[in-house]
Amino acid sequence: MKRDREREELKSARMPLESLEEQNRLGLLSELSELSGEEIRQRREATVKRLRVLWQKRRLLLRVLVCSFALGVAVALLIPKRYEAVERLMPPDSGSGTGQAILAAMIGGRTGSGPVGGLGALAGDLLGIKNSGALFVGILGSRTVQDRLIEQFGLMQLYETKKIEDAREVLAKHTNLSEERKSGIITIVVTDHDAHRSAAMAQAYVNELDRLVAQVSTSSAHRERMFLEERLKAVKVELDHASHDFSEFASKNTAIDIPSQGKAMVEAAATLQGEMIAAESQLRGLQAIYTDQNVRVRALQARVAELRAQLGKLGGSSNDAGTSEVRNDPSYYPPIRQIPLLGVTYFNLYRQAKIEETVYELLTQQYELAKVQEAKETPSVKVLDVAVVPTKKSFPPRFLIVCSFMLLGPLLVSALLLAKESWNGVDPQDPGKRFVLEVVDSVQADVLRFAPEGSFQRRVLARLGLLQDVSVRPSPEHGLRQAEESNSEVARAAGSSL
Repeated sequence: MKRDREREELKSARMPLESLEEQNRLGLLSELSELSGEEIRQRREATVKRLRVLWQKRRLLLRVLVCSFALGVAVALLIPKRYEAVERLMPPDSGSGTGQAILAAMIGGRTGSGPVGGLGALAGDLLGIKNSGALFVGILGSRTVQDRLIEQFGLMQLYETKKIEDAREVLAKHTNLSEERKSGIITIVVTDHDAHRSAAMAQAYVNELDRLVAQVSTSSAHRERMFLEERLKAVKVELDHASHDFSEFASKNTAIDIPSQGKAMVEAAATLQGEMIAAESQLRGLQAIYTDQNVRVRALQARVAELRAQLGKLGGSSNDAGTSEVRNDPSYYPPIRQIPLLGVTYFNLYRQAKIEETVYELLTQQYELAKVQEAKETPSVKVLDVAVVPTKKSFPPRFLIVCSFMLLGPLLVSALLLAKESWNGVDPQDPGKRFVLEVVDSVQADVLRFAPEGSFQRRVLARLGLLQDVSVRPSPEHGLRQAEESNSEVARAAGSSL
């Protein structure tokens, strides 16, 4: 029982304490509400004061708005136009297409028959397979391509640069090269003040890319083609020499076709020999009947002599081939005695010419095959969108420029008006304000010191109302001095009156 009473007494003692704490809390909340209400009222008064200042200067703000509009229109019209020519290239065939094809087949076998180009390209990048798209972008941004375009379009004179390095920097700023990650499409964007020149420069980029890709190709087919090309040149020279030696020998010795000529000459010699034997037999028969002065006998004798002479020409001798008289004879053919000797040289030269001709034909075939293989292995430049002459400018955005001027002009003037109003509201005896006035007075004095009388600077200052302030505005020390003098005069006057 005693414990219950003690508990009730403690509860009754705690109740006043809790009520006091609750009253303190309510008092603090009321004070805070009164303070917040006073602060809100002051803020509203300050906002209304600022709005009143701007409303009083509404005509000035309207004039500033009109002037900002005119200035924005002038700036927008004075900025030169720029045009963008866009050319897009298809994703090139990679030089390591076998590896990517295997990867694509593996991924396609697991994911189904859907498109796997992006996965194949990603796997190729992860495994270090060369990306021809990035290679193309690097070639387009190379110094070689830039120098060719600078020379082709005279960009040093156009960009008004004296050094080619500066022209390269300006050209790089006017060119945007990018490759889409997913599709692999390469985009070339050229910006220029002339629409036709921008399109021509974009197409020149593609032409230079195609030329350089074929020129600096390092594939095995390219190396094979270069080797075959050099061998073809050397074999062509050897073939020309062999053909020249063979034709010169055949023309010099009238050796057109030694086997056919030998067969024909043997047959001709046999025919002549038979005719000569028949003529000699007939001559002996006539000589047995007639005398040597008989016409028929003499005719047969002349015939036998001519047949013997012709047979001697066909047979020849070991000294006939070297005589110039025989060689100069238009009816000369190599005698039968010289055919074996001529045949050795003839067949040697003929064999050499045929060998060189066969080698040249084989190398030509291999060279053409190497060219086809090189064309397959060389990444080809396939144009998706050809750069056309743009008809719409890309810069400047004149509407945005005019709107920006119309917005910034009144805002700036409003800020200046509010700052001036706030400055005027500062106590003149404030040390900061007095220091700022001293600095402004000293700067104006320095400006007027170097500005002659009637100069443009003085007229501007007078127009702005600053020249008069400089001449008549008293310094803070001067105001204090005048206050002290006036106080002393008042004291003297009071003393004299007493």
